[in-house]
Amino acid sequence: MKSYLVLEDGAVYPGHSFGFESEAVGEVVFCTGMSGYQESLTDPSYKGQILVMTFPTIGNYGTAEGFSQSDSVHCRAVVVREHTVHPSDSYRGKTIDEFLIENRVPGISGVDTRDLVIRIREHGTLKGAIIHDQDAIQETISKLRSMPAPSESDLVSEVSCTEIQRFDEGKEYTVGLLDCGEKSRILKNLREHFNVIMFPYDTPSDVISDSGIQGILISNGPGDPSHPNILKGPVRTVSDLSSSMPIMGICLGNQITALAFGGNTYKMKFGHRGCNQPVSYDGRIYITSQNHGFAVDENSLEGTGLIADQFNSNDKSIEGMKHRDLPIFTSQYHPEAHPGPDDTSFLFSRFLNVIKGEYR
Repeated sequence: MKSYLVLEDGAVYPGHSFGFESEAVGEVVFCTGMSGYQESLTDPSYKGQILVMTFPTIGNYGTAEGFSQSDSVHCRAVVVREHTVHPSDSYRGKTIDEFLIENRVPGISGVDTRDLVIRIREHGTLKGAIIHDQDAIQETISKLRSMPAPSESDLVSEVSCTEIQRFDEGKEYTVGLLDCGEKSRILKNLREHFNVIMFPYDTPSDVISDSGIQGILISNGPGDPSHPNILKGPVRTVSDLSSSMPIMGICLGNQITALAFGGNTYKMKFGHRGCNQPVSYDGRIYITSQNHGFAVDENSLEGTGLIADQFNSNDKSIEGMKHRDLPIFTSQYHPEAHPGPDDTSFLFSRFLNVIKGEYR
């Protein structure tokens, strides 16, 4: 079936349909990873977005259990240059076409993704739609221009767990995980070090305090961190808990922590998405996995007690913070990776040391 990727600036990219046969609307963003497409598709942080894969051939090793980072595909659609119809049978799983059909997510193949990514880098993140009717292109452009950006919705409420979950690993310490859209690998890394209690994103701080945890990790997630529901939910929770227990933040958790202490965030031109972003930290360069379209404003941290101590080597945006006096630290990137390198997985051990009082 013929398909069209239509952008709000009037650009149209023809291609052909694969995956689930439906139309979709979302923010068009690109991911620079050469592999890890299944992990990206199932990352809750992509909620509300149409995901463009920059690597020209996607699906060459199929899909398999164990790679998924949640129980479903969260992006609204996928855009590729070419999708593999007959992948390697190394993992003996489904094709990417079958995987998308199973998850009821459409894809468009045959798109000039190089030109598309250049457009996004020049003009910033654009709203877009995948449609099948060529005669509906102009009407679609008008609708895209008038609609709000999906990131303005309360996307976190769509991906957070809805009830408290407990994972007893027989460890000495128990930590909380405030689920704003966590990837399963974050939970796995925590369970290697702690017993874990996972809380819905809107859990009041007194419920968390009364659970008896010794620290809490604020997870990744989709959307604008300054959304009203996030400000009155997770941001207030972090503010309430900040003086009573160690806190670690990842991605959205980094932004929520900044807001909790009076800092500000801003929407980036096109964000960082992929598994090859260089971060300068403590005199070294680490290659990191990232997926975010918002960042912390460094100038807004003055007087908050937070210190930016990690920076992106390409654009100098903040990649992590620590508090001057409190046992709190964050990363804008994903130390759990999946996909990507595990250069910074030591941060989970550092969280344990912070809780033990052995590291500041």
